[in-house]
Formats: sequence, C-alpha cells, structure tokens
Amino acid sequence: MTVAEAREHVRAGGLLPHGSTVVAMLSGGRDSVCLLDIAAALCGAGRVRALHVNYGLRTASDGDEAYCRDLCRQLGIEIEVVHASRKQGASGNLHAWARDLRYEVARKLAQEIDAPIATGHTASDQVETILYRLAASPGRRALLGMPASEGRLVRPLLGLTRSTTAAYCQERKLAWREDESNDSDTFARARVRHGLLPALEAVHPAAFANVLRTSVLLREETALLDGLVDAELAGAGRIATGRLGELPPAMQRLLVIRLAEDAAGTFVPQAGERVAEILALAERGGHGELHVGGLVSAVIESGDLRMVRIEPRQQHEPRG
Repeated sequence: MTVAEAREHVRAGGLLPHGSTVVAMLSGGRDSVCLLDIAAALCGAGRVRALHVNYGLRTASDGDEAYCRDLCRQLGIEIEVVHASRKQGASGNLHAWARDLRYEVARKLAQEIDAPIATGHTASDQVETILYRLAASPGRRALLGMPASEGRLVRPLLGLTRSTTAAYCQERKLAWREDESNDSDTFARARVRHGLLPALEAVHPAAFANVLRTSVLLREETALLDGLVDAELAGAGRIATGRLGELPPAMQRLLVIRLAEDAAGTFVPQAGERVAEILALAERGGHGELHVGGLVSAVIESGDLRMVRIEPRQQHEPRG
C-alpha cells in the first residue's frame, strides 16, 4: 500500500475529516509517526496537536522525546510533552499504569480544545488484542476487539497493518523510534505477537485475516443482540424473574450481564454465569440478594430482578 493509498483508506474511514481538530498520541514508534503524518495530511498540520508522554522509564526516553519534538517541527505540528514518573516500589502492572496515565492526560487536552483523541492502533494490534483477551477472559466480548470509535477516542489506522505503517514511513522518509520492551517476552502482548500468532499462521496462512473478519462479524451480530436486550428491558433497570425464566439461556445471560454492567458502570461478564442461582433464589420468594461479581449484587424483591453496586466489604452470598 502506497502513501496515497494509505491516506485514502484512512480518509474513507471518516475518523479524520478535513479541517477537524485532533489530538494525536505520539510515542515515536512507526504506527504513531504514520498516524501523525496522515492526520496532518487529512486535517491540516495546524489542526493537529501531538501529545507525547515521557515516563523516564528507559534510557532512550529522552531521545524519544527529542525525536518527537523534532518530527513535529518538521511537520509544522504543535506538540504537548508531559513528563511523568512512577513512585518507586509502586504496585500494579507497569504497562497499565503508563496507559492509564497517557489517556488521562490526553482526555484533559482533548476536552480543552474540544477534539477527539487519535491513537495509532493498527490491524496488527487488533489481532493481538483479540487473541490476548480470548486467552485471558471468556465470552463474546473478547472476540470483538477494539472499536474504531469509542467516545472521544478514535483509531483511524485499524485498517492498516504494522508492516503497512512501516512502509508508509519509509516512503515518506520518516524515521521512527524502536521500544525494545515491546519485544520482551516479559509482557503477555509480546508473547502473543512472537509466539501465538506465528503458531496460528503455521496452522493456516489466513489466520490473521480470519481473526479480523471474525471480530467484524461478531461486532455486527452484537449490535443485533444488544437491540434485542434493549427491547426486552424497554428502558427499565429491572426484569420480572418469571419473564427471565421463560427466556432462552443465551438471552438470560445477556440480560443479567447488561443489568450488572449498567449498575457497575464497567464490564461484569461473570454475572452471566449466575443466572441459575438467581432463578433458584427467586423461586424461594421474598427478598433475596446474591453477589454476582464486579462489586455488583443481584437483588430480588416483589418478583423483580435488579442490580445494585456494592462496596467490597458488603459483598455477600445469597440470603432470603
């Protein structure tokens, strides 16, 4: 794919319309460099604000920052650089901390200038994300991958592969920075990239394309299923347990998960595994409660099921 073809592919996606303002996340890697250059070409350099976060975690961090500043001068793009540091001895996943930090900074900047946040996620990232989630968590959502648009967040390069972004930068004579930690088997994503994906492609050469196509089909089918759930609930935050018991098991799971996740404000896929217990509790009559995971409790009263958010210390097993 040539530079012109890549730009046209992204333009056709509609996530970087001409004349729009956008915050482009810039790490200095090939994907983010490609994103920045395409955004400048489609939106106009003066409409693009680059954001680089220097975590100071690698000896090359300052070099990455210097490169990003130089690239933005070359392209005529304003850049915002944020320096961050992690407290020594802090617990938790390092990558998760860095990700949460940069998105928090990006959201603040995007709100200030009323613009979307564009990331350089590619089709290669999409496949790796799907395979990782499939291994790490059950359920249909694992196979959906990342949406192209999610609130303020847009992913204009999801139709391009990592090799395409490299070829783009080479044709444009744009250098990029390499982060050696991306290839370290210390991290699960790298093990998927260098171990699992090649193994799948050895089984079938179309494995990469098939994973992508499956995610597209499932996303379309999920929209249909979500519509059925919406119709069943009809805007209510509860459902009669008698009606729940009449429905097919798949619809029961979808309804219980929806109610749980609406209460939690986040994913609670494990709630779908508690349907049988919820129905058994309902058969006992009266008032009953059951913790279904994710700081959510199922409450049964007056023949209805609803979900409420609880604090960790309040989690409890069924009572009636």
